[in-house]
Amino acid sequence: MVESTKSARLIIDGKEFDLPIYAPTAGPDVVDIRKLYAQAGVFTYDPGFTSTGACDSTITYIDGDAGVLLHRGYPIDQLAARSHYLEVCYLLLYGELPSAAELEDFENRVTSHTMIHEQMHNFFRGFRRDAHPMATMVGVVGAMSAFYHDSTDISDPWQREVASIRLIAKMPTIAAMAYKYSIGQPFVYPRNDLDYASNFLRMCFSVPAEDYVVNPILSRAMDRIFTLHADHEQNASTSTVRLASSSGANPFACIAAGIACLWGPAHGGANQACLEMLNEIGTPDRIPEYIARAKDKGDPFRLMGFGHRVYKNFDPRAKVMKQSADEVLELLGVDNKPILQVAKELEAAALADPYFAEKKLFPNVDFYSGIILEAMGFPTSMFTPVFAVARTVGWISQWKEQISDPQLKIGRPRQLYLGETERDYIDIESR
Repeated sequence: MVESTKSARLIIDGKEFDLPIYAPTAGPDVVDIRKLYAQAGVFTYDPGFTSTGACDSTITYIDGDAGVLLHRGYPIDQLAARSHYLEVCYLLLYGELPSAAELEDFENRVTSHTMIHEQMHNFFRGFRRDAHPMATMVGVVGAMSAFYHDSTDISDPWQREVASIRLIAKMPTIAAMAYKYSIGQPFVYPRNDLDYASNFLRMCFSVPAEDYVVNPILSRAMDRIFTLHADHEQNASTSTVRLASSSGANPFACIAAGIACLWGPAHGGANQACLEMLNEIGTPDRIPEYIARAKDKGDPFRLMGFGHRVYKNFDPRAKVMKQSADEVLELLGVDNKPILQVAKELEAAALADPYFAEKKLFPNVDFYSGIILEAMGFPTSMFTPVFAVARTVGWISQWKEQISDPQLKIGRPRQLYLGETERDYIDIESR
């Protein structure tokens, strides 16, 4: 923790309390309230923790007003345009971009762990055939702690490292197997001669009956989806992983908790919501109707995938993702998929409309990633699992940082209690 340079004065019932203020390297100052209850006997009240800093971190920085997203100081658009996912994984995990030798060693370590324990196949077969892939992933990832006992001791730095590599390596395999199980196709084993994104696509779309060659444009688009979703500061699922890990839970349980949180439609389901909206619109000729509805404050309809809760200007990830979306649609075409025709024309209509420009409602990363995944052939049920694969490295990086933090304490949020005060028990005969 940095040294306090100034303080805030809080007055309660005539008593004054000085609270230290810390200045970050970027972003707003932070008021330290850790001793507030002990000194003043009061809690702060912040539903959703939207004004509360629960940790200090050196991994990711977001300035939503300026449209900035930095990983270890590097702008996300530069990383997505000039790097690839496993290089970004190294950056998030270790703090610096790797040398050529370091990257080769890291890629080899990840590649050597892509297979899962054969007995874990039984877990997949224990689910109903129509189980949602996210339900399967929550269960299987949590069950990893029953198979990899040599990487569950969080006090051992080496075991933390092994768990980190295993999770990054095995998550695409688990997600692909969840998908294959949900559509009744046989599992496809990973191939270690393929890059990370190509391997994932092959495990999802190949079948034993014929050869499958991954198109490099699709592989690059998938790699960018992974890169652009790798970490996003202290969001709901990352905070869930941190809260779970604060109890000393093993890493597999913590990441399973993050997957469960990501499953929520308000978090990881945003690109799925975009596709559902496009399906609702149906055909390009109905776009003006829905544009008008989006402008009508009395109409509950909203354009999903436009604007962002965090980014009040523009989503810095969207420009790179749009480039990938254009490349994929040019490769695969949109003529045989009305939903993609709607997406392209809706994008053009919204960008040309002054209303959306004034409101800064530009297409975000979820809009373009949803288009790409739909064009590739993924059902909407797989959109969030793909997100989970990408975000795994962010969760692990945040988990490792927290475990190494000397200030680590078990998470224990407070509450504003509005229930009954103490009452005497009434026997059932008298009620």
